[in-house]
Amino acid sequence: MTEQFQGFTSFAAFAALARSRRSVRVYENRPIADDLLRELLETAIWSPSAHNRQPWRFAVVRDPARKEQLANQMAHQLRKDLEADGVAEEMIAADTGRSTSRMISASALIVLCFTMVDMDRYPDAKRREAERIMAMQSTAMAGQNLLLAAHAAGLGACWMCAPLFCPDVVRDSLELPLDWEPQALITLGYPAQARTRTREPLETRVLWR
Repeated sequence: MTEQFQGFTSFAAFAALARSRRSVRVYENRPIADDLLRELLETAIWSPSAHNRQPWRFAVVRDPARKEQLANQMAHQLRKDLEADGVAEEMIAADTGRSTSRMISASALIVLCFTMVDMDRYPDAKRREAERIMAMQSTAMAGQNLLLAAHAAGLGACWMCAPLFCPDVVRDSLELPLDWEPQALITLGYPAQARTRTREPLETRVLWR
């Protein structure tokens, strides 16, 4: 065991941190220092990854105009999808407005992507798909590290899955490399709300064998 985790007090502190994290969607109008953003990303990349290939990639969006452009283009795609589903206009306006506002008001956006360039290659579809899932899982673990680091730093954050529904829109808007596959978007900022969501009892989610 490393020195910082030898005692129960250290575990208790980490458990308290993990259990107090919440998804925060309302932020103060206050910038996040570049050094802090870099520290968050440095912490994120120390998560485990398949074969230690570290397939995660991060696009950091701070410029207000770029945030607004990305938010509006994603909202436009969401509107098209909901209109095709026959969703009522008032619900479409509420959904797109909520998503756009959340992104624009955040101090920074972190778009999580993965790449397959360094992952193993197989001739059969089954193992190729497994390798893709491994890259996705690796990227998600880096995202969780980032969420916990942000919480420890006094920031609020929220994981948005929206890029999965419009990866080409995200890639084009941010001019990402073609091999970067958008997976999620984390909004970051100093929290302007407190949240107290709970969890279902552990016994409803666990089998002991």
